[in-house]
Amino acid sequence: MKNKQKQYLCIDFKSFYASVECVERGLDPFQVNLVVADPDRGGGAITLAATPAIKKLGVPSRGRIFQIPKNISYKIAPPRMHLYMEYAAKIYGIFLKYISPDDIVVYSIDESFFDVTSYLDLYQTTAPKLAKKIIADVYEQTGITSAAGIGNNLFLAKVALDITAKHAPDNIGILDEETFYRTLWHHQPLSDFWMIGQGISKRLHRLGIHDLWQVTKCPPEILYKEFGVNAEILIDHAWGKECVEIQDIKAYQPRSNSISNSQILFKDYNYEDALIILKEMVDANVLVLTQRHLVTDHIGLFIGYSKDVRKASRGSCAITNRTNSYSLLRKEFVLLYQRITDRTAPIRQIAITLGHVRDEKYEQYDLFTDTEKVLQERKLQQTLVQIRDRFGKNAVLKGISGLDQATAKYRNQTIGGHKA
Repeated sequence: MKNKQKQYLCIDFKSFYASVECVERGLDPFQVNLVVADPDRGGGAITLAATPAIKKLGVPSRGRIFQIPKNISYKIAPPRMHLYMEYAAKIYGIFLKYISPDDIVVYSIDESFFDVTSYLDLYQTTAPKLAKKIIADVYEQTGITSAAGIGNNLFLAKVALDITAKHAPDNIGILDEETFYRTLWHHQPLSDFWMIGQGISKRLHRLGIHDLWQVTKCPPEILYKEFGVNAEILIDHAWGKECVEIQDIKAYQPRSNSISNSQILFKDYNYEDALIILKEMVDANVLVLTQRHLVTDHIGLFIGYSKDVRKASRGSCAITNRTNSYSLLRKEFVLLYQRITDRTAPIRQIAITLGHVRDEKYEQYDLFTDTEKVLQERKLQQTLVQIRDRFGKNAVLKGISGLDQATAKYRNQTIGGHKA
């Protein structure tokens, strides 16, 4: 018997953070001009979300406060990340009333994919009706308005959400391959499509390609030369196809693991002050390694400079020890920082990576390492982890975090760099 065609939903909460703030205030996000941003960061603060009402006036979700036209009156809501996580968890609980967790992939805090193929017969319904029922339930219990995309693969469901649903009165977009060809093959800009960012779009433009139909007409060897193996994904998507299913995502196991994080600094930092931030970041990530009983033998560093000053600096290297020792890893990061960083340019972003992460049982040291000292340091790190788990991250801080330029104390009170 022929396999039944798959049916996927992609559900997104409209202007999620801003909508939560409106619900909490008893306001209608479709009528009230509101942005979520930290006013303490001044006019350069990023607006994390904007209500549909203010978006209609041309204010984007990810702009900056100073870019909002002076003639628009609006409210500013400081971000409350814990609150948004609570709402997202409640909504996920609503999803579980209808769909098994095995058939759900949480794509972000405000967006999820669902394989509803087997549920349509179970509920004796259609994908649009099921989507409407879930959306109505979410709104009734939380006050949050949702939109949905429906397609016979993950790509079509996502594109139906991102592009088609915006023009549907019920906020539900529906695509199959035929309607995709008919309505979106010539859609521009290309960056509206999932997995085509501004960088890929510009590279396609250089090839004379401005829509997905033109991708299908381009000789594959040209695309593979430009994009490598990623050309396969681009070609599949141009034909409205997607080989990955939710079960594949659930079963995925990465070949190698890494731990990384980054900071966008509140102001320009000079070379010496930025080194303070780097050391704090190494300290925080080493404690993550200690807590998870992991070690690393590969590090990476990214230094972003103030806008339009110069291109970012990047570097990575293997290290001789496979370790989670703060002193050893700090030394390696400082050497890498000294090697790649422009000492004269103002610094605005730092990102670090601990690569090739493995279980602690695989730790390894060269002949010049004082292993006894490493063991003593690990015991101290384990104690710090226990204290922080019990009393909070700011219960114990290194002296460097007391400096004016340091950010660890503030960031320990945030989620994703934003106020909790």
